[in-house]
Amino acid sequence: MANSEKPMIELKNVTKIYDNGTVGLKDINLTINKGEFVMVVGLSGAGKSTLLRSINRLHDISKGDIEIDGESITKAKGKNLRLLRRSIGMIFQSFNLVKRSSVLRNVLTGRVAYYPTWKTTLNLFSKEDNQKAYEALQQVDLADKVYARADELSGGQQQRVAIARVLMQNPKIILADEPTASLDPQTSLKVMNDLKMLNEKYGMTVLANMHSVDLARQFGKRVIGIRQGQVVYDGQMKDTPEAVFTDIYNGGDGSEEK
Repeated sequence: MANSEKPMIELKNVTKIYDNGTVGLKDINLTINKGEFVMVVGLSGAGKSTLLRSINRLHDISKGDIEIDGESITKAKGKNLRLLRRSIGMIFQSFNLVKRSSVLRNVLTGRVAYYPTWKTTLNLFSKEDNQKAYEALQQVDLADKVYARADELSGGQQQRVAIARVLMQNPKIILADEPTASLDPQTSLKVMNDLKMLNEKYGMTVLANMHSVDLARQFGKRVIGIRQGQVVYDGQMKDTPEAVFTDIYNGGDGSEEK
């Protein structure tokens, strides 16, 4: 099989049951190809975050297998797991920046997986990486904030620093967990355009959980609907009627017509 034909992310019969017995994911089979821009939609608690966190193994799954570019991350250990994780960038709703550090330092942390720990502890990043960090900030229109402290920035600016950090990491995959949930509409658009840039300019595969159906429709090429830990819809965004979204958000609570 040619390299380009290998799915970038493949979930095979994936189930996640939490220690308290809650079913997070139930028998999920999904194939996501290189360069796709995929939106995952569903109610809070439907399993969207569990899905994303299982892909980069922030959660261990209970059953099944998840492959990243043809390699099982479920079975990976030690160095192999670190290398697989290095190819997956994560963008969180809460930005996950080191608030007291400079914007530059935060962006440079995108390279930590490429250095031995002692170098990053001593802040010994190469000249090239310092230059790359500055260029990454230019890509998200924040070059003028390079020496500002992260906590001096607005929420939208912080999220764009997080995107510059992902760009520094140079991953194959970006997992964005409700990246615009705490932002106003105008800022949300900027952040989504930055994700679109990473997808189109750098060929990164983007999988994003979205609360806003409007943003999902505007930016996603493919949409996956999740309800009660199961995939209830998977299709191309342009072919997806409004009724599908209504069903994803209303279905399963007894409100849909039988």
